[in-house]
Amino acid sequence: MSIKGAQTSAAGGKHTAAIRDEFWGSYIKLVQDVVIPYQYEALHDRVPEAAPSYAIANFEIAAGRKKGQFGGMVFQDSDVAKWLEAVAYSLKLKPDAGLEQRADEVIDLVGEAQQPDGYLNTYFTIKEPGKRWTNLTDCHELYCAGHFIEAAVAYYEATGKDKLLNIMRRMVDYIDTVFGPEEGKLKGYDGHQEIELALFKLYKLTGEDRYLKLGAFFINQRGQKPNFLVEEWKQRGQVTHWTGRTEHMDPAYNQAHVPVREQEVAVGHSVRAVYMYTAMADLAALTGDTALQEACERLWNNMTEKQMYITGGIGSTHHGEAFTFDYDLPNDTVYAETCASIGLIFFARRMLELAPEGRYADVMERALFNNVLGSMAQDGKHYFYVNPLEVWPQACTHDPGKHHVKAERQGWFGCACCPPNVARLLTSLDEYIYTIHGDTLYTNLYIGSELQATLSGTDVAIEQHSSFPWAGKVTLRVNPERAAEFGVALRVPSWSDGIQLLVNGQPLRDEVSAGQGYLVIRRTWQPGDVVEVVIPMQAQRIYAHPNLREDAQKTAIQRGPLVYCLEEADNGAPLSSISLAENGGFTDRFDEGLLGGTVVLEGSGLCTDPHSWEGGLYSRKKPQAQPVKITAIPYYLWGNRGAGEMAVWVKEGRA
Repeated sequence: MSIKGAQTSAAGGKHTAAIRDEFWGSYIKLVQDVVIPYQYEALHDRVPEAAPSYAIANFEIAAGRKKGQFGGMVFQDSDVAKWLEAVAYSLKLKPDAGLEQRADEVIDLVGEAQQPDGYLNTYFTIKEPGKRWTNLTDCHELYCAGHFIEAAVAYYEATGKDKLLNIMRRMVDYIDTVFGPEEGKLKGYDGHQEIELALFKLYKLTGEDRYLKLGAFFINQRGQKPNFLVEEWKQRGQVTHWTGRTEHMDPAYNQAHVPVREQEVAVGHSVRAVYMYTAMADLAALTGDTALQEACERLWNNMTEKQMYITGGIGSTHHGEAFTFDYDLPNDTVYAETCASIGLIFFARRMLELAPEGRYADVMERALFNNVLGSMAQDGKHYFYVNPLEVWPQACTHDPGKHHVKAERQGWFGCACCPPNVARLLTSLDEYIYTIHGDTLYTNLYIGSELQATLSGTDVAIEQHSSFPWAGKVTLRVNPERAAEFGVALRVPSWSDGIQLLVNGQPLRDEVSAGQGYLVIRRTWQPGDVVEVVIPMQAQRIYAHPNLREDAQKTAIQRGPLVYCLEEADNGAPLSSISLAENGGFTDRFDEGLLGGTVVLEGSGLCTDPHSWEGGLYSRKKPQAQPVKITAIPYYLWGNRGAGEMAVWVKEGRA
């Protein structure tokens, strides 16, 4: 087996980073100390208050260790794969012999469940052994394989152990005999994209061209005529795995309505979409395919400029967990699945590797600090699958149209894709902070970290110290092994009103250039040079596009990268009676005792006085409004103080 050595990013620069950040370090520690062990127990069905997972039990049955029936979703295997991937990243950060042993035992189990021809999927091994590859639209066989490929690559890179890698290479070898353009092979692809981006990771690790070729086939074949998913559906008698016989099948739900290079807008299931866009960007970077890159840019622009929530959430409807149409972004029936924002972050990272444009990092930061971080409770054991921007607990309980929205995070889910996805993202967050283009290092996220990079042929160590998200002060200590000329680029956040740079205490002039959302410092760097970055961080009002009807005449509050919200715990109910004073400002204070410590915003507003209401259900007399103090907390912290109302978008009024 051939394995490549140290990898360069798609952008062309070698670098490794390690997070040394008080804010993010606490969350990574939470994942390592609580989340990964908790999810291990959940996967083994040993958490009484959590919904049964069946995931490990399925592998035990498939491996012949015990008798029983398949349990859970058809894609239940993927939860085990994502847990293993999170473990791999955790072990890379901090060796843990006990955790590694547990992971090795799970890998042994996975190997025992693999079939003699290399096939690996517990659903079709246990429940429908004669129906492999007969329902790619619904049944996620290649999706599950993709998650295990990602886990295998990560585990090899973290531990040097290749057992899972060999298991998955056998699986890919088998898949390669089934799919492809050659005569006698299926000209198909999975209904849920994932294997494509996984195959490109496997290619970058091993250098095996056949993995690149197979991944490219899946992308290039998608949407071609005759449409594989439609024809497959017809051959099954128009029967689906989920709902039985149907009269209509829309391939746009799977982004298979037209070839990928012809797609103009984000449609269909949001997680599938961003996983596919991530793979498209990967392939564009690996092959120099300009048409594919242009498609990625079109889809990015549509999604982030017309179909993304202020929190970085995507996918506005619970019907199919999908995109709907431009500017349709309801706050109270929103879906904004956690996995979709994680996929958006994957896509943003690949776009940054294609081109150093700060707008990609802006979205990555927005989704990370708000939607993704907000999906997990402070205890690491409760999660949001859906991430709403407005909550009325009574409506969540009694309105069938809002049954998917929860006022409190849940212990686990029957479809538990989100919790292990959060774990694998946070433990690999060091991979998202920097990119390198040519001889310039781009700082995409202001997260305290230590970086080792090669720039202009010189080994360079950089220490970043960041006060984000509470303050906008950042320092970078640059230590090349010898004096060398190269560029260091600092992102100018879209929420900032300006950025000040000093090098060794002196303001810069000729050495700085601006472009594409970054300030680039190009100079001959000496060991010990210090860059100081000051980004003013004050609370600001944000307004939505006039076509975004849900937020008309309303405002949201953002301070730095954090979107804020109002909660019933601070402001009473109903929140719909509250409006912010039109011209009022905000004061901020750090409250060490609130939710682990946070900056709280306070402002003035109006609240309808219920005692002034003189009518019945309706009246011709407008109720009186009283001045009130309004308190806002970061959106990511909402829902940690019991069930209550919450709102991101608030009306404005004259005090």
